Amino acid sequence: MKFDTTDNLCVNTIRTLSIDMVGQADSGHPGLPLGAAPLAYAIWAGNMKFFPSDPDWFDRDRFVLSAGHGSSMLYSMLHLYGYGLKMEDLKAFRQLDSLTPGHPEYGHTKGVEMTTGPLGQGLASAVGMALAERLTAEKLNTPEFTLVDHHTYVLCGDGDLMEGVSYEAASLAGTMKLGKLICLYDSNGITIEGSTALAFTEDVKKRFLAQDWQVVEVENGNDLDELDSAIRKAKRETEKPSIIIAKTHIGWGSPKQDKNSVHGEPLKPEEILATKKALGWPSTEPFFVPEEARARFAEQAAAGERDRKRWLKLWKNYSQSLPEKAELAKAMLGREIPEDLFKPADTFFDKPVATREASGKVINLMAERLPGLAGGSADLGPSTKTDFTKEPTRTLHFGIREHAMGSILNGLALHGGIIPFGATFLVFSDYMRPAIRLAAVMNIPSIFVFTHDSIGVGEDGPTHQPVEHLMSLRLIPGLVVLRPGDAWETLYAWEAAVRLKRPVCLALSRQKLPLYTQYREKIAEGVKRGAYLLRGPSTVPSIELVASGSEVSLAFEAAALLEKQGIAARIISAPSLELFREQDQAYRDSVMIPGLPKLCLEAGRTIGWADFAGPDSHAVGIDTFGKSAPASKAYAALGLTAEKVAEAARKMVK
Repeated sequence: MKFDTTDNLCVNTIRTLSIDMVGQADSGHPGLPLGAAPLAYAIWAGNMKFFPSDPDWFDRDRFVLSAGHGSSMLYSMLHLYGYGLKMEDLKAFRQLDSLTPGHPEYGHTKGVEMTTGPLGQGLASAVGMALAERLTAEKLNTPEFTLVDHHTYVLCGDGDLMEGVSYEAASLAGTMKLGKLICLYDSNGITIEGSTALAFTEDVKKRFLAQDWQVVEVENGNDLDELDSAIRKAKRETEKPSIIIAKTHIGWGSPKQDKNSVHGEPLKPEEILATKKALGWPSTEPFFVPEEARARFAEQAAAGERDRKRWLKLWKNYSQSLPEKAELAKAMLGREIPEDLFKPADTFFDKPVATREASGKVINLMAERLPGLAGGSADLGPSTKTDFTKEPTRTLHFGIREHAMGSILNGLALHGGIIPFGATFLVFSDYMRPAIRLAAVMNIPSIFVFTHDSIGVGEDGPTHQPVEHLMSLRLIPGLVVLRPGDAWETLYAWEAAVRLKRPVCLALSRQKLPLYTQYREKIAEGVKRGAYLLRGPSTVPSIELVASGSEVSLAFEAAALLEKQGIAARIISAPSLELFREQDQAYRDSVMIPGLPKLCLEAGRTIGWADFAGPDSHAVGIDTFGKSAPASKAYAALGLTAEKVAEAARKMVK
């Protein structure tokens, strides 16, 4: 398209609204909106499919502001394009409970595709969105009907590209040839501490060429026509993701242009006036929007309505011509989970098995019933048992990139149509913790599968034996951690994971664990409630043994020793502390009887169990790093034996 003076007025409208928001709040980041507004406008004005009245329309293009500190720019655009943000909302920028928080928050403000702010996360999750577009298109499109056909745009800055997660994600995007991913790089050469030359001298163009991206350079980041031409070139490339390196000036037009101080320091009132004068702005009034500009934004939004109407017509024809395909599309896009996901006839466990192996069988069983299920591992498929055996195309190979894997899972979950999971060893959850935390902040259904969940890893030793990780993950608000104690608990833990529509971590064993088939009915009901009475004694109990995962079998062994000494123990399986806390008090009291001593068992840090089980509790676990030895010897050396547990229990009942 050809831009005119009204389009330049629109860009300056975005700029001035943004700095007025930051100025009113006396808090925020004016530098990016002033410098990058032309980049964002060039995307939205003539290249992006969007419809403000239906911001969740599935075939819309996605726009991710990876440099989330520039949120005032995004809010200005959402207001101007009609997403429901009122001028009063802009004036409440960064204030308590406003729709315009300091960084964009998914689910809080219409039009925000993901929560951003931690640099690099937006770019990495955009890779997941582009991947989800491809996966859903492969499932749903036909030669006659292109139901899924959209782009993912991401705007990033120097800080995003310095973060390691962006290297991982960009490498994978190039390998996967995600041609519908377009990144606009706001290259202004400035960070908080000063020039990027202080710490970032690499050749970004060569870096992305080496990662098999198309690179398009824009010398003048204020030139809308040059930007538009670059975006259109990127859209024509179908085999490679594209990065548009646009040379910009942070704080454009302000007295602090090209200075690091403009990154995160609000402009003073006199500096705002000077900026508006430099931009040729027609008013000194704060939050002023020229009618000519408002009309142009409305005109562009109306074009999006036409795109959506064309798609709705396509959907109608698709549904009439291909009713079975349409039902598949509804199931995938609606994330429908069958009521009878698992059936009584699903009886494929008949001997002790590691819960990671049980998980692998469950994944392949679910693949037949959940068409949107897709996932893989960080180069650990043979160990985590997360490959699809009958449909290998649904196996995602993330490579040894745990952090990017976590962020990409978030992008897959945000996009919709896919039920995503990614796997690695529990100890390596440290590499992906920022992505896990962000999944919890957004409350999205990313599923993180962690195997080798204890010192049962054995000979690999302390570097690979997680001890602090279970409790550490449980500290993240909103995250559900499920640690099943046998194959059947694994089956129903997976069912909980796909039904919850929340972020879930599954912690699975390397070593084989006994089966509790005789308790399957209890397990099916109990797992979804977090904890339950797995086995009660025939006489009045003196103590409760509360355990998760592999330590459930340890509880059974200890209970047998105690029984010989006349001490009756209730065995409580607690696969999820979070889900149990969400149950009503009557249920919790029926499982963990108030006043009855409770001995908690887990091959990990003991801190946190007293808070969970109450004042009459004690925990047996591991409060040091592990040991390199065969699993049974490592357990014995660290005090996790039936004899030690029974001894601790006897002391509690005396």
